Amino acid sequence: MNRITAAALAGAAIVALAASPGAAQTMSVDYPETRATDTAETMFGEQVADPYRWLENDVRSDAEVARWVEAQNVVTDAYLDQLPGTEWFKAELAKLIDYERFGIPTKAGDRYFYGYNSGLMNQSQYFVRDGWDGEGRLLIDPNQWSADDATALADTAPSKTGKYLAYAIQDGGSDWRTIKVLDVDTGQEMSDAIEWAKFTGISWLGDEGFFYSRFPETEGGQDFQSLNYNQKVYFHRLGTPQSQDELVFETPQAKEQGHGLGVSDDGRWAFISSSTGTDNRNELRVIDLTARGSGGWQTRDIVTGFENEWSPIASTGDTVYFMTNKGAPRYRIVRADLTAPTLEWEEVIAQGDQPISGASIIGDRLVVEFMEDASSRAVYYDLDGNRTGELDLPGIGSIGGFGGEPGDPETFYSFTSFNQPGAIYRLDVDSGETQVFAQPEVAFSPEDYAVEQVFYESKDGTRVPMFIVRGKDSTGPAPTLLYGYGGFNISLTPSFAATRLAWLKAGGTFALANIRGGGEYGKEWHDGGRLANKQNVFDDFIAAGEYLKANGHTTPDGLAIQGGSNGGLLVGAVVNQRPDLIDAANPAVGVMDMLRFDQFTAGRYWVDDYGYPSKEADFRTLRAYSPYHNIADGTDYPPILVTTADTDDRVVPGHSFKYTAALQAAELGDEPHLIRIETRAGHGSGKPTDKIIDEYGDVLAFLAYHTGLEVPPQ
Repeated sequence: MNRITAAALAGAAIVALAASPGAAQTMSVDYPETRATDTAETMFGEQVADPYRWLENDVRSDAEVARWVEAQNVVTDAYLDQLPGTEWFKAELAKLIDYERFGIPTKAGDRYFYGYNSGLMNQSQYFVRDGWDGEGRLLIDPNQWSADDATALADTAPSKTGKYLAYAIQDGGSDWRTIKVLDVDTGQEMSDAIEWAKFTGISWLGDEGFFYSRFPETEGGQDFQSLNYNQKVYFHRLGTPQSQDELVFETPQAKEQGHGLGVSDDGRWAFISSSTGTDNRNELRVIDLTARGSGGWQTRDIVTGFENEWSPIASTGDTVYFMTNKGAPRYRIVRADLTAPTLEWEEVIAQGDQPISGASIIGDRLVVEFMEDASSRAVYYDLDGNRTGELDLPGIGSIGGFGGEPGDPETFYSFTSFNQPGAIYRLDVDSGETQVFAQPEVAFSPEDYAVEQVFYESKDGTRVPMFIVRGKDSTGPAPTLLYGYGGFNISLTPSFAATRLAWLKAGGTFALANIRGGGEYGKEWHDGGRLANKQNVFDDFIAAGEYLKANGHTTPDGLAIQGGSNGGLLVGAVVNQRPDLIDAANPAVGVMDMLRFDQFTAGRYWVDDYGYPSKEADFRTLRAYSPYHNIADGTDYPPILVTTADTDDRVVPGHSFKYTAALQAAELGDEPHLIRIETRAGHGSGKPTDKIIDEYGDVLAFLAYHTGLEVPPQ
């Protein structure tokens, strides 16, 4: 089923838009009829109605849900097609995205592997160079994999010498992966094929084979909805069928645990990290790969108890370096001799005022990434923790990369900011010499846009940072797009997005609020926005909107809000709580039913941030802000465009379907409350460029029209 635009039905669905693209004119919408049932359940003494539960069913197998999706898209497409800015935004997005983009190279042996997109390719290709000065050679072109270009290259992992390349295929945006292998010398695909891989890395043991994680095969056509339990780690030996893969680790007595395995750069150790959710707490086990024998994969417990986060950095012989938040909510770096009968942890770099966001050993240096007020820094240390220098960066922005290994001083990193697409650099940590690997040439001048960071006060007095980006020469208030996330210890740092720059080029302002629930200031900032503290996230975002209006950044009726996934939940909750403050909203792929989120796919992992609907104290908290359950009937709501996709098996689309149905059934004034449902797409990753342009052109036009942002003439 494809998204459709039915001109014959459009006239019956809506009345024509006003010709003027200035202040939005109210336009009545005839929503498709949605069947409401008397479904309800009693939870801790409260009767909780769920009249649209049938919309949780899979659109591929439920004909009624499929008809509902088609009918909603007819109405939404007819509305969006008449917006004055739609074609301008789509044309501008195509210009802004049309520049060469490179991935950060991965070095294996004497080879360098990297992604590449010439500009408007729907999927990035994958290349290899034989030696630093070698010519790039195309290995993989996902644009040849499917007619709609919705099959993507999700992950790559070259073997130790670079002789082989394992790669993961993602179809239609799903989280499920198929892993295959190329012979890099010939470029030929080998016979190896791994199915039912999900939430997994690919970690090689020399050139012999690789480790991966998988779930059991689903039953009864529930590929996109069934809960994910019993993840196991396997070793696949090249040239053998998956049925012969060796089981490395499982916890049948604790089916809720997820497991991932990584091999140290020197091939000495394999680390198994186990977790029960998304919080930064894991158990850690190690396999000494030099002692592998007929007894199978013998593990040794390093950390047990799910109390703190432990991440291996690298090993230098018997000594392994780790990053941990044990006794350090902003993280520290420690080391231990893994051959010792009893492990003794030695602190190498103590916790500081700024949280550590990453670390690696390159050559004989520790490269440690810090976060300073949601912007990146990189500092060099020797292996005993003595500071030796700092990487010079061009300004406020985000860095990434720094892959490599002990003994080799070469690494690559990227730098990006709101007005700067990702540039990639080659760095020698011994000499400090930096070379440009890829510097994007773009269809705008970064100097034309100003990036400012402000701090505002939230409801409880907490000081919250926010980035504000606008045209350098712009004066006075302008319609503003405010973005937020606020969850799962995920930090929002400055980065380039053509979708945001299109809003700026139209004359708008963009703001990014670093609200609690993220990791911008370490564990305490995360804890301040999860579980019983979740309301702080909404209060922080509301305070950001109030700041933008009170301080003249946005116009009185020009505040649009946007967020995806947990950020979609944020937008839905904030609209419910402050519909008077918000002038237009785009909740994307959001978690909207907080009483049933743990019933589908990976939702059960999110209890670390949200709590358990089955526990009364958590239920009371969730019930109080769940977007689906707290729509304020009888209150005027702003225009809302919900966006989701039919193959989203991370946050199943039933969340957005039910929320939209409830919006359309309530008396919420005259503004439109629509849903745009993409097909052959998922939670976001792997989406083809043409779908991105089409979707964001629609979304930006909707938000612009309803905030009074007048797009330039074409």
